[in-house]
Amino acid sequence: MPDTSATVMVRPAKYADRDQWTQLFRGYRRFYGYNPDEDIVERVWSWIHDPTHELRALLAETTDHRVVGLAHFRRFTRPSTGTTGIFLDDLYTDPQLRRTGIGRAVLDRLAAIAAQEHHTVIRWITAQDNETAQRLYDTLATRTTWLTYDLVPTSHP
Repeated sequence: MPDTSATVMVRPAKYADRDQWTQLFRGYRRFYGYNPDEDIVERVWSWIHDPTHELRALLAETTDHRVVGLAHFRRFTRPSTGTTGIFLDDLYTDPQLRRTGIGRAVLDRLAAIAAQEHHTVIRWITAQDNETAQRLYDTLATRTTWLTYDLVPTSHP
């Protein structure tokens, strides 16, 4: 496959991107085995465009204005170091265009944002079996030894 990284522009999501973003986000959710849920799709889209919400989105767009990749990210504080970072929640590219440089272009843009805003790290997690993504990530970032835990909140009487 050709390298498309030079032919994509990575930019913030706009309202006009709704349909193309929706298709990619649905694909992302399918990829990770989430049940279809249009309420979630609507909620996340509203967060992206709410200036008071922490979530932001970048989209990779081809020269013919086709959206072929997305990234959702947010800033976070790092009390242990007295710094801030960017947490990359989601990175997804059109399955037909994987391994063509789109993911790298998105991560490069995110790194530029982090540098411009003086953040000290970009952090993310990925599925243990997502070897395609890991091949890219291993060329750009340091794999950590940290484990991830999820604790489900309980209600209190």
